[in-house]
Amino acid sequence: MVLHPAGDVAQQQGDMVVISTLLMLIIILPVIALTVLFAWRYRASNKAAKYDPHWEHSTQLELVIWAAPLLIIICLGALTWVGSHMLDPYRKLGRIDASTPVAANAKPLEVDVVALDWKWLFIYPEQGIATVNELVVPEGREIAFRITASNVMNSFYIPALAGQIYAMPGMETQLHGAFNRTGTFEGFSANYSGAGFPYMRFKTHSVSDADFQSWAKGVQGQSLDRTAYIDLAKPSEKVPVIHYGKVDADLYNAIVNRCVEPGKMCESEMMMIDQRGGLGKAGVHNVAMLNHERAGANDPATLAKAQQELAWVRALCKDKPGEVADNSVAAPASLRPLTGAGLSVPGQSLRSAAAERRSETAMAESAKTDAAAASRNPS
Repeated sequence: MVLHPAGDVAQQQGDMVVISTLLMLIIILPVIALTVLFAWRYRASNKAAKYDPHWEHSTQLELVIWAAPLLIIICLGALTWVGSHMLDPYRKLGRIDASTPVAANAKPLEVDVVALDWKWLFIYPEQGIATVNELVVPEGREIAFRITASNVMNSFYIPALAGQIYAMPGMETQLHGAFNRTGTFEGFSANYSGAGFPYMRFKTHSVSDADFQSWAKGVQGQSLDRTAYIDLAKPSEKVPVIHYGKVDADLYNAIVNRCVEPGKMCESEMMMIDQRGGLGKAGVHNVAMLNHERAGANDPATLAKAQQELAWVRALCKDKPGEVADNSVAAPASLRPLTGAGLSVPGQSLRSAAAERRSETAMAESAKTDAAAASRNPS
């Protein structure tokens, strides 16, 4: 399918492969031919061949030897430069095929792609549906892929459509392409990613626009929310085609930011903290209850460690005698949870902070009661 594709991008890439090969053969074929010729002409049994042991230089021969490869390299460089920019996977398409430009008001079909262990998830934001190991797209319409991964790096590749592009966790790559004929084509991962890698294959169906609209309206099944995604993301092999009739609108962004799990801080929030100057000790409330590993936020060991960190911060802020050795930190003006760089507290910490505030309120009320009792009974 590389040299006989169904998409213009893949066709141009295939043409570049053919042209590059022909240009290199201009050098390779003469070199092979001359190698055979010299071996035959200057064989030991050929006494008629001229023998010149003192020959050392020929300007004409040097020009041929160096000029021809140099010209080929210049041609290959120009071809690669132009092709790399024109076929940039992030670049929107200018045409469907050589004779069909993309209409100025044409809207591309958006498809969010997630490489899982070991299957492919396709989310259609506009249609509000999703599929696993099946991609259906309309023929003659530009497709704008946003691609990421849940765990390890993979490579998204549909040879009939366009070149491969990596799918990486915590990052988003893009790919633009369009089919110029209908049919069913193979898609797969071109980057080894573990035991189930050989089964990371899916069928890509290029259909008419009317058939695509009919298919999208007919997709039914369970809802793909964050809980369902966490279960889907667990490693599995030979996964059959799955349809989801409804998708959480923020799921893909949560996947990219690696914060699908409840109470987990998103990478975008972390980067915003860094941009504003960093988290600081006061912002530990934002992250102490969060677990960035697969153990989950409710893991007892994780919670125990987080509670220790929270206790340390509380002692630091409250300046309790014996718990802050140098008494250099004063209690904050407000006992509300402190946050780094102006960010609010995530869900898990909110619950912990609310419990802390209730405890502090109870302690304050108890202290007032004790003080009132002492004032009435000074003895």
